[in-house]
Amino acid sequence: MEFREVISLLERLIKTPSISRDESAVADIVWDEFLRMGFQPQRKGNNVWAEAWAYDAGKPTILLDAHLDTVKPVAGWVRDPFTPSVEGERLYGLGSNDTGASLVSLIATFVRLAQSEQPYNLICLASAEEEVTGIGGVRMVLGELPTIDFAIVGEPTQMHPAVAERGLMVFDCVARGVSGHAARQEGVNAIYKAMEDIEWFRSYTFPRISPMLGPVKMSVTGIEAGTQHNVIPAECRFVVDVRVNECYQNEELLALVREQVHSEVTPRSTHLSSSFISLDHPAVKRLKALGRVPFASPTMSNQAVMPFTTLKLGPGDSARSHTADEYIQLSEIEQAMEIYYDLLNGLKIKS
Repeated sequence: MEFREVISLLERLIKTPSISRDESAVADIVWDEFLRMGFQPQRKGNNVWAEAWAYDAGKPTILLDAHLDTVKPVAGWVRDPFTPSVEGERLYGLGSNDTGASLVSLIATFVRLAQSEQPYNLICLASAEEEVTGIGGVRMVLGELPTIDFAIVGEPTQMHPAVAERGLMVFDCVARGVSGHAARQEGVNAIYKAMEDIEWFRSYTFPRISPMLGPVKMSVTGIEAGTQHNVIPAECRFVVDVRVNECYQNEELLALVREQVHSEVTPRSTHLSSSFISLDHPAVKRLKALGRVPFASPTMSNQAVMPFTTLKLGPGDSARSHTADEYIQLSEIEQAMEIYYDLLNGLKIKS
């Protein structure tokens, strides 16, 4: 694909609203683009993917993924978020940075790599529902794909490799007491019982500390108790946000928490796992040779639901995501296309 075609595709994506769970029209665009370029796309829900050439079971498989969906436009936009506009070096529009630029750069790289067979199978996926980690997103299609040995997840990282990413669990906790009349100090105050556990969440440090991500982080972010001033509350509910490093599996960490606190602890989910790729992985070593600097990412992506080795890498800056007047620099897309190709051309990985 020529650069002007890549930018034209991104502009069409921006013009087509693709709020999470409503990506059908933009998925149609990607489907048509794969067809136009001579591939045989497949689709499940609003996820669209294509293979570069016939599958060879004797080769490892690499997946290129970037999401189609966007968040809703936030307040403060000066420009129309669905009207792409180029002003100097910047292309403005909702989803331009997060993560349309990654998607079109990966598609262009996929097309270029498909011109000569590589030492791996190659699949390019435009996935849905990433912004809401919905079940209609990448998880819907993993069972349709062959075994994936390595994936690049396109997200704005300024084309530096994010080699680690925190996982997430949200706990709904309930401390139980016994109601009574406050004037007589009857009952067992659930708030006081919750306070003991809240202090534990505030102060405890799990012993396994990641060299890249640091310790597990736990924050109490909500609390609710009581019905009226003269009744000792029998129940106190609170919410804990837990950011998991790669040293713990989510289920393991949940079990350790339950051993330490008296409150009932119910996770909203346990599937958003942390990720880590070795600095000795061939892709990371090649990126370092290209002058790119590995780092640990504080933000989540499709990596959280991918049960295989992944690397987050893409044009743009995460600080621009979910902001008014979101933009991508044209030079960032051009740079991304070259770095993606230099990374993947001839890359040898193990299956």
